[in-house]
Amino acid sequence: MKTFASRGDLTPKKISFDRLSPSAYAFTTEGDPNTGVIIGDDGVMVIDTQATPVMAREVIKRIRRVTSKPIKYVVLSHYHAVRVLGAAAFKAEQIIASQATLELIRERGRQDMNSEIGRFPRLFRSVESIPGLTWPTLVFKDEMTVMMGSLEVRIVHAGRGHTAGDTIVWLPKQRVLFSGDLVEYNAGIYTGDAHLEDWPATLDRLRKLKPRALVPGRGPALTTPAQADRAIRYTQDFVRALLTCARRGVAANRSLKETYELTRRRLDRAYSGFPIYEHCIPFDVSRAYDEARGIAHPRIWTARRDVEMWRELQT
Repeated sequence: MKTFASRGDLTPKKISFDRLSPSAYAFTTEGDPNTGVIIGDDGVMVIDTQATPVMAREVIKRIRRVTSKPIKYVVLSHYHAVRVLGAAAFKAEQIIASQATLELIRERGRQDMNSEIGRFPRLFRSVESIPGLTWPTLVFKDEMTVMMGSLEVRIVHAGRGHTAGDTIVWLPKQRVLFSGDLVEYNAGIYTGDAHLEDWPATLDRLRKLKPRALVPGRGPALTTPAQADRAIRYTQDFVRALLTCARRGVAANRSLKETYELTRRRLDRAYSGFPIYEHCIPFDVSRAYDEARGIAHPRIWTARRDVEMWRELQT
């Protein structure tokens, strides 16, 4: 049986810190989780925090190379541990999240933390530095605007997709979009807690913004409108194909393992060469299989459920 999830993935990734506009930067890591940075007139906003406070210091180090302004805001694009548990390092005045994300933290934050740490140890370097769950201090339902001096920053619950609480950050004047994991590019796409039927329509709403630059949840920063559109389409194509395969498996009374095998025959050719695809695809098919069977609310992943699923698919 293969090594569970990504326990065997220990190779460090190259960090890039790219300026996308007068105010926007992208901290990217070759398929590992990305972080966005916005520098306003009076402070800094960070979108997603890395997985531990020690890892978050790598982001802070690069912020301090370009500005000494205080870090005032942290935005959580969604609740996943790998995105939120480094928040303490930033000492921000406000931690912002959608109401739906807050509800998911309440419902499954602890289980998700234990599950993710067990799956992918490299992404939780210095796990002992995590003080506990990250809780938002400022919650919104649909949309809010933060004025960072003269810079307008829109924070939007764009719709269900990667999770039920997905939040984007949009700079309308500079047309830069921070998508969180609603968009992933040239990387495996994790859908273990997704609403797959809803996701493509949510991405259509992002496309209508016509971003000039886009920071995806994983993969390189996109620096032209054509690249941004290509990344949105890349994610849409994967999500649609995944759900189609699961529906075919369920309609034919196939088991989860049989559906997994037929899905891989469909998707491996296009996606298997990208980082963390092998890690994501078992969790992806499990969620798609559930949704195809009518389980609308994603089941909570626990360390025990992770291992049981892995054994079922790998043996």
